[in-house]
Amino acid sequence: MKKTSLIKKFEVLEKEFHEISNSIIQPHIVSNQKKYKILLKKYRKLEGVVNIYEKYKKKLTALQEANYILKNDSDPEMKEIAYLEKNQILEDLSDIEKKSDDLLFYNTYPTGIENIEDDHRNAIVELRSGTGGDEACLFVEDILRMYIMYFKQVGWKYKIIHAQKGGIQGYKEIILDVSGKEGVYGNLKFESGVHRVQRIPKTESQGRVHTSAITVAVLPEIKDIEMKINISDIKKDTFRSSGSGGQHVNKTESAVRLTHIPTKITVECQEERSQHKNFEKAMNVLRSRIYQNEKEKRFKERSIKRKSLVSTGDRSVKIRTYNYPKGRITDHRIHKSIYDLVGFMNGNIQEMINLLKLSENK
Repeated sequence: MKKTSLIKKFEVLEKEFHEISNSIIQPHIVSNQKKYKILLKKYRKLEGVVNIYEKYKKKLTALQEANYILKNDSDPEMKEIAYLEKNQILEDLSDIEKKSDDLLFYNTYPTGIENIEDDHRNAIVELRSGTGGDEACLFVEDILRMYIMYFKQVGWKYKIIHAQKGGIQGYKEIILDVSGKEGVYGNLKFESGVHRVQRIPKTESQGRVHTSAITVAVLPEIKDIEMKINISDIKKDTFRSSGSGGQHVNKTESAVRLTHIPTKITVECQEERSQHKNFEKAMNVLRSRIYQNEKEKRFKERSIKRKSLVSTGDRSVKIRTYNYPKGRITDHRIHKSIYDLVGFMNGNIQEMINLLKLSENK
């Protein structure tokens, strides 16, 4: 990482540290225990970063002094001391810079890149049709129903953020905000990937089994207090909703499309009648996608081979097959089959999740 880029990142976090230092002593923050705990946790993490930045700045000042002596001092002995000191300073700076790359990432995205630290969070669940046309759209609806039945079993709540209907039936895409007791993301993260279905479509007249696929992406929900997005980096478009909501929705441009310019990530929300509410929901999804994008990018940059592929969140990985003729669900990551397709599609998925958890923790 270049020094100018590193210093700029340090400066941003240093400024945030001082802002949080002032915030956590304010009465309205102290009285809000949830907010106070989040800010205090962030304060403690940033405190370590600021201390390292102070050390880094001192080393840079010492380097300037050593360079000045080497350039301007006529005493050979002083030059030799400065030369040795400069080499040591350069080694120290290099060491700090190598460590700072990960350190700055962990503190810019507060829970770091290890999924386990996100397990307590609520989740954003995105379902999209893949290969298979109308049959894939129908399967999105089936999987959506499966998850809703599961949410009822475990006592979680969900809200539809965005929905795009299929050509005939089902959904091309649907995005949910899922909340509940701690562990929502910790359970649902195992659902990320390609879900494949093998069955006879309703439109198939000759009884042939077809294979279709959908993708599921589960993202940890990131609050605005934890990750700030510059408004100047966001392009906002409004349009008339094509979803439910009656005449009111169609008469007003209540739907919102947000594009994060640096990453080109785009989010749409049209489920609320209020443009303001749609904006808030879209921002919530945008934060989660940017956070997930940074995590995945970090894995690639560092070339870390995961201990397990169970919860990578990689949408291109085929994770599960739902075979209707044989009444079987097979999870390919752990080579486990359950022969109760009807029960599974009615939300009885906890057994599979528990097995995936065991595999992840081995």
